[in-house]
Amino acid sequence: MNLKRINTKIIIFFALSFLLFITKSCKDKDDIVPYAYVNFYVYINEPDFFELNAIGNSVAVSGGVSGIIIYRVSENQFKAYDRTCTYEPSNPCELIDVYEQGGPLAVDSCCGSKFLLTDGSVIEGPALLSLREYNANFDGNAIHIYN
Repeated sequence: MNLKRINTKIIIFFALSFLLFITKSCKDKDDIVPYAYVNFYVYINEPDFFELNAIGNSVAVSGGVSGIIIYRVSENQFKAYDRTCTYEPSNPCELIDVYEQGGPLAVDSCCGSKFLLTDGSVIEGPALLSLREYNANFDGNAIHIYN
């Protein structure tokens, strides 16, 4: 009789845990970085973008949902990410800035999430999803940022 009560309690515990997980997952799926049409060129010889002439540097530009960070990974490779933090992106406070000390990081000043600019991945939460990335093609003179 005791074994039956224990099994019932275990089943109820797992059922409630599963429902809590599903409820939390559904909430998170509704709060994603919204789609924003992006299609522009950045000319790295222009004064506003001169920082992009050196590997490891970045600039923030308008566009996307909350602005875009363009990061130079190598001689011919650039990355472009939306500045909207993936943790509670509907919160207007969730804007990330580049933090050079300790590596090429983007840090959300509200929630503290940190993202690696070489690939957009989360290196410290509470964010769980990588930054929204846009295509960035470099022709030697201009970077085409688009989705």
